[in-house]
Amino acid sequence: MMLIKEIAVYINILNSRIKKCFFDKLQENGINMTPEQYLVMDILWGEQSISQQKIADIIKKDKNSVTKFIDSLEKNNLVRRSIDSKDRRINRIELTDEGMALEKTSTELAIGFMNETINGIDPKDLDTFVKVLQRISNNLDGIDVTVKQDNK
Repeated sequence: MMLIKEIAVYINILNSRIKKCFFDKLQENGINMTPEQYLVMDILWGEQSISQQKIADIIKKDKNSVTKFIDSLEKNNLVRRSIDSKDRRINRIELTDEGMALEKTSTELAIGFMNETINGIDPKDLDTFVKVLQRISNNLDGIDVTVKQDNK
């Protein structure tokens, strides 16, 4: 029981600390975005144009959160919304020239930050760690999180 609690606590702490430290790195380097916004940009650097729903699915965030990330990125002229040519109900998100220009610097910064984060950890341990994280993520996909209503 204590091990399970310890795992949950460390996952939460690591998530918070990594986001905070990465945010600070981005700001120190004049990149005005949050770690979550960086994830959206990273997807776009690989895709160029993608639906807002697909972004939400990839980063495992609800549509409202993704809308807020995109609103901020759009305000900073890094992305733009357009209507899908085949289905007008779908918002497509595309990089602007300014957004594209951030790719090299931001990616190098993110890779450097993660290299600092994992410094001194044996590659075999990291491989095992990634496999365990993937297993946990897969297990979460199978958990029913629907809210049960009291029948009063």
